[in-house]
Amino acid sequence: MLSTAARASRKHASSPLSSRSAQTFKAFYATIRSLRESKPPLELPPDVDEVADNDFIMSILRANPSLRDTRGYLADFGPRTMKPKKATLSKDSAREVSDSIQPSTETRPPDIAQEEQKQLRLQSPVVASILYPIFRRTALVKLQGPFTERQLESVARGIVYLDKLGLVSVIVVEKDNLAKGESQERAMVIEETMRVVSALEKQGAKARPVLGAVVRLGPKPGEEEPCATSSEYTPEAHTFPADLVHIRSALKAGEIPVLPPLALDSFCRSVRVDANDVLAALARGMVEAESNHTQDPSDDSNVDLTPLRLMIINKEGGVPSYARDGMPHLLVNLASEYSYIHNTFDRRWKSTHPSALSNLALARTCLSYMPPSSSAVMVSHRSPSSLIANLITNKPAVSSSLPHALLQGNRKLEPHTPTILRRGLDVRVIRSAADIDRTKMKALLEQSFERELDEEAFWTRLDSCLDFVIVAGDYAGAAIVTKEQCSANTPETFAPITYLDKFAVLPSHQGDGTVDFLWVALHDESYGLGLPFSANPNGGKEGVGEGRDLVWRSRANNPVNKWYFERSTGHVRMGDWVLFWCDAEMRIKEEEGRRGRAGLSYLEHWERGRLGVWSDVVPKIPSSWRK
Repeated sequence: MLSTAARASRKHASSPLSSRSAQTFKAFYATIRSLRESKPPLELPPDVDEVADNDFIMSILRANPSLRDTRGYLADFGPRTMKPKKATLSKDSAREVSDSIQPSTETRPPDIAQEEQKQLRLQSPVVASILYPIFRRTALVKLQGPFTERQLESVARGIVYLDKLGLVSVIVVEKDNLAKGESQERAMVIEETMRVVSALEKQGAKARPVLGAVVRLGPKPGEEEPCATSSEYTPEAHTFPADLVHIRSALKAGEIPVLPPLALDSFCRSVRVDANDVLAALARGMVEAESNHTQDPSDDSNVDLTPLRLMIINKEGGVPSYARDGMPHLLVNLASEYSYIHNTFDRRWKSTHPSALSNLALARTCLSYMPPSSSAVMVSHRSPSSLIANLITNKPAVSSSLPHALLQGNRKLEPHTPTILRRGLDVRVIRSAADIDRTKMKALLEQSFERELDEEAFWTRLDSCLDFVIVAGDYAGAAIVTKEQCSANTPETFAPITYLDKFAVLPSHQGDGTVDFLWVALHDESYGLGLPFSANPNGGKEGVGEGRDLVWRSRANNPVNKWYFERSTGHVRMGDWVLFWCDAEMRIKEEEGRRGRAGLSYLEHWERGRLGVWSDVVPKIPSSWRK
């Protein structure tokens, strides 16, 4: 892909430096071609897990967290300053105490003196951070079995690793091969629950079976029953804070609560229900219980009951993607992709991934109750180490915004690659500058770039040359694309230039997937246009049309350039600037199809002269900022 820059360089320059650059770009192009032709990784037998990934330390190192990921993890799990407990005395007691304070040489009993010294030490934030290195958060876990002993051992090991990192699981056990209404089903799900408890304890964890029902059937009192025709998934159970006392007690004692999928009916009978209903009720109930919970002065628990993660562990793995021939989705924006995933779900996948859509609905429901920073992961029992990577980075194994040529040959992308799900943001396309909320757009650009916008010049330019704007959420992110005119004798293949003028995300949304959601939408609306998997319903062209090369520039010292290098087809240095571009993918795909094994040449006829046109037009685009 980067070879394009080298090919153009040979045409416009003959210096030794250009020759060396051409060789470099050729090598990168060869790498991409080898990725496209690489064989898929060998599949392990279904009962074999990732033995090499089971080591705790190596699993953390393989997560390879960035500085932002590390800061995010420490913000959630880092030490909290322990507040000293305040003693409350009556007026009479206080008077007696003040009257009795006299200098004394009385020797305190050793046990009392040690306890007093301990309380004094705990009041120090430094000492507290050493004695209590992590702040424990909770995760809701759906353990969708049945699993063999070896599979269960692998899953239990992953859950124990998470516990060491501060994420304690609240597990709901499901047994798919047990039909509803079968005789002795309650005894069988309890037996499966005890089996999970035993597996956790074998890995050194403390687990507590909570065999009584903690949720109640039916809607919460005072709420209307869901409409039968509604497409929204609504849990058929609810819970109250008092029902969660056993879960809170287990968490406070440092134990992992393990629950069977049971609920109380209107006659106070414990009946088996769908595990999804239990999890959805717990997600809502735990959030409400924590928000309404008044800290008891005697409560020294360091566990937050609000779920930070939803983990669905099964044999299927993630949600199959139509864009990757059945390979799993890497990152799902539930706000904008939920319906489309349902509509594009292939019938063949219903046999290999029978619970994918129901788990997708579960994730959407639970995340609607959980904090915005929360995420869900659908993962196979064969990838326990991916749970650690998701906890630390809160990102997929491979970025979903990378070029498809890189994703297709990436060894991290396999049938058991986890799917990360975020609540996400609505994504829409705006075609007219008059429809842009200029106040919000100005705030977004200035906060993202930390510079003052030259409003009059900026809006005047957009009024004359805007192509489209992609907006994420309520201007949490935006991509502004313009049409840049060329000289009169420029071939129609190059003119006008599709130019990415601004790509901005609010600092508060950087690291939560908004950047990837925005770039994927940009791909679908510009250089990826015309491909089947670009037909996403975001208010744009929905995949209909002919893609065009996307061009943009960035300062040479911009730290974001590394991210651009990974997503661009090529780049060329222009003084203080770097010019990036992405080739129109449909045109290349059609040409590759016509030539078969012959493949593409280093310089196609439609590419001749385009780098010269870009290098002439792009540097003349005026700045949008005040000097």
